[in-house]
Amino acid sequence: MKRAIGAVAMIVAAGFVAPGCLSRAVKEGFGTVRGAKGVYAPVMPLAPSKTDKVLASYAHFELGTFTDDFGGRTPPRLVRVLPTEFEKELAVKKLPSGPGGKTLLVRGRILYYEEEGLMGLAFGDFEEVLARVEFVDKASNKVLGVYDCVGRTTESVNRGVEKKAEGLAKAMVAVISDYYPKREKDGD
Repeated sequence: MKRAIGAVAMIVAAGFVAPGCLSRAVKEGFGTVRGAKGVYAPVMPLAPSKTDKVLASYAHFELGTFTDDFGGRTPPRLVRVLPTEFEKELAVKKLPSGPGGKTLLVRGRILYYEEEGLMGLAFGDFEEVLARVEFVDKASNKVLGVYDCVGRTTESVNRGVEKKAEGLAKAMVAVISDYYPKREKDGD
């Protein structure tokens, strides 16, 4: 009888603990699939509206130089892995990335870089990188638009420099995608 009461007590206790554990497991699972997040905010928009597909004439998108304007606290690895992540995101969005044609250069400055610290311990896993990004016509060197782009991770499976670079690349490519005509699906 004592064993049955102990088992019931364990089941009841698990019912109180499990919802938190279950939601954490679901969040981590989705984080594994989705990866880091990328968001952006316009400083000087490419166009008044996203319906204006002002990047339609560009056939190539190139990642330029990114500098550390955060007092040397940005890991150099972030800038080294950013080009790979940028190319991956262009492929995901089915944007042209081969050489040739009119080129849009994407360059920027890292303004803030945060690894999990006290905030992460208090509020859950949280890391981010913030960059001021310029979208530039490569031939004329004319700045067409400026955006603040953020790469953010909120799950423990997405910690680290590479994941923040992935999120930053997602944000930059999202800007391009929002002002570039949608491609028809194959076979349509």
